[in-house]
Amino acid sequence: MSVAEEPTAAEPLLAPAEGVPPVLATAAEVAAAAEAIAAGTGPLAVDAERASGFRYSARAYLIQLRREGAGTFLVDPIPITDALGPLAAAINDLEWVLHSADQDLPGLADLGLRPARLFDTELGGRLAGYERVGLAAMVENLLGRSLRKGHGAADWSTRPLPAEWLNYAALDVELLLELRDTVAADLAEQDKMAWAAEEFEHVRTMDPPAPKVDRWRRTSGIHNLRRARQLAIVRELWITRDDLARARDVAPSRILPDSAIVAAATGEPRTVAQLRTMPVFGGPRQRRYSRDWLAAVERARTLPDTDLPPLTLPFDGPPPVNRWERRDPVAAARLTTARSAMGELSTEYAIPVENLLSPDLVRRLCWDGLPDYKNVGTPEELGAAIEAFLRAGGARPWQRALAVPVLTEALTPHEQ
Repeated sequence: MSVAEEPTAAEPLLAPAEGVPPVLATAAEVAAAAEAIAAGTGPLAVDAERASGFRYSARAYLIQLRREGAGTFLVDPIPITDALGPLAAAINDLEWVLHSADQDLPGLADLGLRPARLFDTELGGRLAGYERVGLAAMVENLLGRSLRKGHGAADWSTRPLPAEWLNYAALDVELLLELRDTVAADLAEQDKMAWAAEEFEHVRTMDPPAPKVDRWRRTSGIHNLRRARQLAIVRELWITRDDLARARDVAPSRILPDSAIVAAATGEPRTVAQLRTMPVFGGPRQRRYSRDWLAAVERARTLPDTDLPPLTLPFDGPPPVNRWERRDPVAAARLTTARSAMGELSTEYAIPVENLLSPDLVRRLCWDGLPDYKNVGTPEELGAAIEAFLRAGGARPWQRALAVPVLTEALTPHEQ
């Protein structure tokens, strides 16, 4: 815990100091807000509210902005998606301050809103060694204020938005700029500001994650199925559900829960009547799609054996760690040594080990990322190989500067 985190009696922050601003929902209102923001000074506090768990899309349903000298603005982008050009022109050249920026940047980018520079208070808190990095916890520990929380998981596609929700939304950016300055001061005091800048730029510029292969395999409860034909039913029902959810912009779980998909794969109904006797499928929301669900089951039932999905997919990378000892005990020993070394480095710099270096990258390095360790040559050659591997794996320069010497020492073969 840094000095700035010493516990204090938190003062409740129940409403924005300047009151809850109106929601801007017309092109003219947003253009006027853009002018006001452009006339302000310093970084821009940014937040966005989505409707995860309610909607299929990850779009932003409310955007909160605050800048010194301009105040706070709440923007409803839904009716004016094509009229945000003036806002983009005003804010895209600024430094944005967000908390957990990777959550909001993709949805904002879809609206043409992209920061020139970024400060992520949550990520900065991790690098500064704070024990708790949630927004409310950091505001309380660092600024001595208690944020009113409770609507983050609400359905922000609701219109009109309740006044209490808008109060919550405005508070999310009320102290974000002050929080940024406090975190930055701690980072500077610990000589970590340059590291943080690399991490912020990585988050700002990283590409969206590639679509996962066979996403249907993440259906909850699928591990209880033992036959390929059952997996085919899960796949067909999952695809049908996903198509319906996308078309209606409704979260897939609200169309049909995973438990119902697994139940159908287990029971393999052959008629609509049989389907409707199963849990969930007899409900009023699912009955209207009964023929779609049954058609999906039929497609899976009539697939040739050669088209059935395999029970398991080949590993892309190392196997689960609990299998290393049996498959390659030498690699298991390397991983134990590497993890211990990274743990010590984490303690030394008060940075979570997962922020020092991706745990997956460490596993890949120890499994098959380097040549035969017994014939690797000198420690210098091993260090160069580790450096090259980590660079190819996306490790930032500051991470490599810290990790390469430690991993080289840990993984250099020693005579017994």
